[in-house]
Amino acid sequence: MRAISVLIGLAIIAIVLWDAFETMVLPRTVTRGFRLARFYFRNTWRPWSRAAERVAAEGRRERFLAIYGPLSLFGLLAVWAAGLIFGYALLQWSAGSRLETPTGAATFADDLYMSGTTFFTIGLGDVHPISAAARLLTVAEGGTGFGLLAVVISYFPVVYQSFSRREVRLTLLDAWAGSPPSGAEVLRRLGAAGELRLLDQFLRDWEYWCSELLESHISYPVVAYFRSQHQRQSWVSALSAMLDLSALVIVGIDGMPTWQAHATFAIARHAAVDLTQTFRIRPDDAADRLARRELESLRAQLEGVGLRPARSPEADAKLDELRRLYEPYIAGLAGSLLMPAAPWLRAQPMRDNWQSSPRREPTHL
Repeated sequence: MRAISVLIGLAIIAIVLWDAFETMVLPRTVTRGFRLARFYFRNTWRPWSRAAERVAAEGRRERFLAIYGPLSLFGLLAVWAAGLIFGYALLQWSAGSRLETPTGAATFADDLYMSGTTFFTIGLGDVHPISAAARLLTVAEGGTGFGLLAVVISYFPVVYQSFSRREVRLTLLDAWAGSPPSGAEVLRRLGAAGELRLLDQFLRDWEYWCSELLESHISYPVVAYFRSQHQRQSWVSALSAMLDLSALVIVGIDGMPTWQAHATFAIARHAAVDLTQTFRIRPDDAADRLARRELESLRAQLEGVGLRPARSPEADAKLDELRRLYEPYIAGLAGSLLMPAAPWLRAQPMRDNWQSSPRREPTHL
């Protein structure tokens, strides 16, 4: 029995330490079937998101969802700590519970207590090891706890830096694409202002954002659960808006170059597909975000500001083909993370986030 406990204890310690290494240190996607961190996030996010769906008020629901990301980090740390404490307690018990306690013979509860105080480097001294094996395990656990704490301290700032970099450009999107963002709205606003020359640089900047989004969310998947600080904004809606915008330009708008749109579409689609696979989300093949009538209204809006989008059966077929390349993945991400995708069409004028204030002052800009 004690030999089996040694194997179980070592297995628990190895699983926790390897999972912590893959989560906080290894900068690449892990394709292995079972991962403790993935199991933890999937089985805590599901009940959390289901509870959120029962909250009717959008503002309250978003605040509730926003808690999950930061809270889940502390929860994962607690899972790792509990696993290591239990694993080392099993090893102490397997070594004969060679501990001196105030109450006499040591029990497994004393092994757990000794393991906990050692892991958190408390060192109260009321229970202490009295054999070479017990002392060795105590030193090993103290080093493990200290090392894990050091890595966690360095991990938290990296996660929040990734979140901050993502949100900076996402917040800037408000004045370009509206709230929520829309790819067609970018074209409409630039056309109305006579500033279509800015579109290539805009798409180039967002090509870089999509690349950084892909790399940061693969390396630190927990960042995907962090909600944006402003209502009607999310990284999923921003990503879908860039894909929609790029698709419209690729299909054709008279006088507008398409190369940068092709490049931005490629990396944005790459991000959508890879992140869907990273979170093991099933693409929604039935997704259709743009009805034919809405497409006509969208083209009419663009024509109203002097743009000439392609109108032909070939253009419709090409747009449908491009949409099929990414919409199932966007719909899967949006449904799983409860982050709505960007609307194709703004049917009526809406106030952007920057135009809103508690006093609801009129905006003349």
